[in-house]
Amino acid sequence: MNTARTGSKLTYAHYVLFPDDGRRHEIIDGDHVVNPAPSPRHQAIVLALANQLLQRVQQPGLGQVFVSPIDVELSPHDIVQPDLVLILKEHREIITPKKIKGAPDLIVEVLSDSSEQLDRTLKRELYQRAGVPEYWIVDPGEQETEQYVLEPDGYRLHQHSAETLRLQVLPEVGVELGQVWRSAAGL
Repeated sequence: MNTARTGSKLTYAHYVLFPDDGRRHEIIDGDHVVNPAPSPRHQAIVLALANQLLQRVQQPGLGQVFVSPIDVELSPHDIVQPDLVLILKEHREIITPKKIKGAPDLIVEVLSDSSEQLDRTLKRELYQRAGVPEYWIVDPGEQETEQYVLEPDGYRLHQHSAETLRLQVLPEVGVELGQVWRSAAGL
């Protein structure tokens, strides 16, 4: 992760001027943050999660699923590109023609060597502050998923089974974690 500090806080107007160079550019608290493109294993896990959410949430009309790159503007000085975003149908007004403007119902970040510290600390604090109701941190190395649920006093780590992770924003929907890990086997 590379962070560039500037004299003033950056905004979306600055963000759209960043180069399309295959790296992930974000603005967090007005600072430019850059990460390399994700690995094949990382992408396989993102796609496996997205596939299940597409089948169980988007196809039945419960919400919309997006995978990175997708711009999410959480505040004038916080523009991120989460690995996966879910917006329930009752909140679809935050989907604009160019970006998502506001807090999605679920954000998923899949850890990589370059993003682990950012995802576990800075982004977790940002998503909590922005009011994202549910945040998952997916650890491919440990084959574990941390599910954070927003409560009045902040995020609480929610316990779930090793086989199925039930969405807190849609309790009737579960993700089969074994399928996710098998999708990245050998990568």
